[in-house]
Amino acid sequence: MFGIGMPELVIILVIALIVIGPQKLPDLAKSLGKGLAEFKKATDDFKQTIEADSRTEEEKEHLAKLAEAKKKAEEEKVREAEELKAKVEGTAAAEPVPAAATAATAAEAEKKA
Repeated sequence: MFGIGMPELVIILVIALIVIGPQKLPDLAKSLGKGLAEFKKATDDFKQTIEADSRTEEEKEHLAKLAEAKKKAEEEKVREAEELKAKVEGTAAAEPVPAAATAATAAEAEKKA
């Protein structure tokens, strides 16, 4: 405990007893104990606040990474859709359907109906 052994602690207590007196020593010890307890409580509260803040920062960073990944995925989907659309339009433009063939197909569909 702070490099203070039992002999040093006894000497400190004897000096305190002589200087303060036996009447006020229990009150002083009680006040000192309360002060240390309050200090420990304040330290624990501060530690919890720091930990909560660091968790909040980590969560914000994680959400930012997720948003970036979502944006990239959406851009990839749009790009793939555009490529597919261009491919379909390119296939349709490369193989034009003659007007007579569409008219014959329409006539066959009417006969079946």
